[in-house]
Amino acid sequence: MSTSRIPIGIEERRARLAVRHHVAPPERVGSVLEAARDVVCLHATDPSTVYLSAWARTHDLTIEDVDEALYEDRLLVRMLAMRRTMFVTPVEDAPTLHGAASRKLIRTERKRNRDLVAMLGVDDVSAWIRDTEAATIAALERLGEATARELASEVPALQQKVRVNVGKRYESNIGMSSRILLVLALEGQVVRGRPQGTWISSQYRWAPMTHWLRGEMPEVPEAEARAAVVHRWLSRFGPGTELDLRWWTGWTARAVRKALTAAAAIKVDLDGQTGFVLPDDLQTTPTPEPWIALLPSLDPTTMGWKERAWYLHDHQDILFDTNGNAGPTIWVDGRIAGGWATRPDGEVVTRLLEDVGREAKQSVDSEAARLSEWLQAARVVPRFPTPLQKELVG
Repeated sequence: MSTSRIPIGIEERRARLAVRHHVAPPERVGSVLEAARDVVCLHATDPSTVYLSAWARTHDLTIEDVDEALYEDRLLVRMLAMRRTMFVTPVEDAPTLHGAASRKLIRTERKRNRDLVAMLGVDDVSAWIRDTEAATIAALERLGEATARELASEVPALQQKVRVNVGKRYESNIGMSSRILLVLALEGQVVRGRPQGTWISSQYRWAPMTHWLRGEMPEVPEAEARAAVVHRWLSRFGPGTELDLRWWTGWTARAVRKALTAAAAIKVDLDGQTGFVLPDDLQTTPTPEPWIALLPSLDPTTMGWKERAWYLHDHQDILFDTNGNAGPTIWVDGRIAGGWATRPDGEVVTRLLEDVGREAKQSVDSEAARLSEWLQAARVVPRFPTPLQKELVG
C-alpha cells in the first residue's frame, strides 16, 4: 500500500453512511424521492422494502405518500437493473440504469424466450414472439394499465404455458405472459405499475413505459451509463473497494475498472485495503449525534457493500440468509447491532446482539413502537427469511 494514499477510517465511513443515507434521524429528508435518489435506488425485490426504506429516511411519511410518488405523480419507476435485481429509482435516472445494466440482460432473456416458445411447437418462433410482443404493447396502450391475466384475455398467445424440468421434483409450468412482459420491461417498453393488492403485494399491473416517462426511454451508451452509475455510487456509498462495486453492480472486474477510470475515481487507504472515492470527496464528515435506525430486509444501506466487516462485525450468519440476502436490521451509530421482525398482529419485536448501552436500547424500543404504529397491524414477512427473523416470530 502506497503511503501517499489518504486513509479513510471506519468512523468516517460510518459518519458518511449516517448522513448521506439519511438514516440518522436528524438527517432525514422530506420525500420518498429524495430518499431513493440519495441511495441511488431502493431495493424492490421485496415490495415492503420500498416503503420501509423510505420510512426510515423521511419525516412523517405515510404509505399513501409512497403510493402517490410511485403511481400518481410517477416520480419513481420500478425496474430490473444491477444484478438482475428489482429496484425503484427516480424516473430521471431510469435511462442511465437501463443503459448500464438492464440492456445487458436482454440477449440472455430473449434467448430463453426463444427456447421456451420452441417447446410450444410453433412453426415460426421469431414471428410468434414478434407478433405476441406487438399485440401485448397494443393492448396495454388501449387499456392504459392491466394485469397479466387481463392482458392474456386480450392476447391469447400469452395464455400459453411451457412445462419445464419434466420428471424432476421441481417440474413446473412457465407462463409466457410473465416471460414476454419480462423482456418488454428490460427493453424499457413496459413497466410494473400499481400492485394488485396492498402495498406488500408482489403482483403488479403493467403500463406502457411511455406513460411513465412521458415519452420514449432515452438511450444512454453503455460506457457513459456505467461511468455515471459508478460516480453516483461513489458519491453516496464511497469509499468502497473494487470488490464492493463488482458485487453491487454485478459487472466484471474489467467493466468496473473502466467505469472507475471514467468516473475519475482516486485510490484511498481503507485500513490496508485499496478503496475508491471521487476526487472532490476527501473532506471529513462531522460525527453525528448518537443515533439508531430500523432498516428493512434488503435495505440499500445494508446491501450497499460486499465487504461489510466495518459495519456488520460477526452477525452475518444470523442476520442474512445463506444466499446473502439481508433481513431487517437494527443500526446503532453506523453499525449493525441487532435485528427485528413483525409478529402476526403487526407488533415489531427486536433483539440486540451486542451491548449498546441503556440510552441506545431505549431508543431502539421507542423506534420499534413508532414503526409498529406506522404499520397499522400490517405484518411484514421478508421474502428471504433469516435465522433471527424466524426466531423472533417463532
